[in-house]
Amino acid sequence: MATKTLIASISGIRGIFGAGLGPEELVRYAAAYGAWLHRQVEGRRPRVVVGRDGRVTGPVCARIVTATLQSVGCDVLDAGLATTPTVEVAVTAAEADGGIVLSASHNPAEWNALKLLNRHGEFLTPDEAREVLALAEAGAMPLVTWEALGACEERDFLDEHIQRILALDFIDPERIRRRQFRVVVDGINSVGAVALPVLLRRLGVVEVLLVNGEPNGRFAHPPEPLPEHLQETIRAVADTGADLGLVVDPDADRLALIADGGEYVSEELTQVIAADFLWRFREGPFVTNLSSSRAIEDVAARYGMPVYRAAVGEINVVQKMKEVGAILGGEGNGGVILPDVHYGRDALVGAAMVLQHLANLEQSLSELVATLPRYAIVKHKLPLDNLDVDRALQRLAERYAHARISTIDGLKIDLDEGWVHLRKSNTEPILRIYAEARTSEEATALVQRFVDELLTIR
Repeated sequence: MATKTLIASISGIRGIFGAGLGPEELVRYAAAYGAWLHRQVEGRRPRVVVGRDGRVTGPVCARIVTATLQSVGCDVLDAGLATTPTVEVAVTAAEADGGIVLSASHNPAEWNALKLLNRHGEFLTPDEAREVLALAEAGAMPLVTWEALGACEERDFLDEHIQRILALDFIDPERIRRRQFRVVVDGINSVGAVALPVLLRRLGVVEVLLVNGEPNGRFAHPPEPLPEHLQETIRAVADTGADLGLVVDPDADRLALIADGGEYVSEELTQVIAADFLWRFREGPFVTNLSSSRAIEDVAARYGMPVYRAAVGEINVVQKMKEVGAILGGEGNGGVILPDVHYGRDALVGAAMVLQHLANLEQSLSELVATLPRYAIVKHKLPLDNLDVDRALQRLAERYAHARISTIDGLKIDLDEGWVHLRKSNTEPILRIYAEARTSEEATALVQRFVDELLTIR
């Protein structure tokens, strides 16, 4: 039996199916979430949207979760195979009280997770998540009698999601159609392979070339959309002469780009391109997380627009966006958050904005990227093992007190030559160490420098 892995945090509940995450855990956390919803609505039956990505374990997990919710007196709208952003849209479209997405995002195929949403179709705030986790720890299981069981109804929300994108006043399918785009889509054998081609055809893309398009959950490559995982897709863009490639993760909330000719475009630039596009129509702040590239500040300076930073995690960015009235937000992992559609990372929104930008500028993606600031980010993972992370980061903060530092999410040290961000992962038992500099060699050296320092503190 493999080592059991279950991570229950404010980012959701995720683990390896059959080795940490199984029926018992799914029932416990789904029931706790149902109990929490009952407290929110008081006096009526809660309504919950449930959707899943294409993982092999998805249908089994969805049936367990749906039956549990019904057993604690919640009505369920079963969205079936649905992207995370589609479920987020569905919660508000159906006027539901919450939602559950069964997806472990970029984690390997053996993982699955419960991603919990509130009535706004947003991830639970840290306080809300702690309430649910406390109920699960207490074994909350408010089973109802047979006559009070919740109902279950199947409903597809993809069209609602796409309609919201097409209704945006800066999206013009006719103009996109005139560009005669040919686009490669890597759906990583999950729900993006279903949703993204539908959107692209509605936007006027003349040809969609789908790779890894069967949504069977047997991922053709590691699911995180990093260049080392995408060599086949990069070749497909080059060999077919496509205008660009769009790559998503298994639940389609992250978007990576491949330019014409087969050039991988850093995930960090997805939100930068979206901002460069939107600031030509609207004025307003942008919010991103502490681990995202400095490139967003460089582009913001061209338009005289402010950029704010939040802790890593979609809900942290969303809360900061609301606080400062941001017109757009995102994370450097390819996430774009457009409040006009919903407050959540959305690869479909990102794809529409990128295509519209290229159509408006009458440029290729490679030409557009050439106009943007370029930095190199290196992302490193360090096993926690016996490392006392909190103590180590505190010692580093003391050591670098002369630099620009932030401790709102782990430790970020901003130096003239670049920055490094060290933080415990919410989704894996690791310490993440990200560094950015002008070149990959300089960023790699920054990572190694701080890994060495951590090991000496240890």
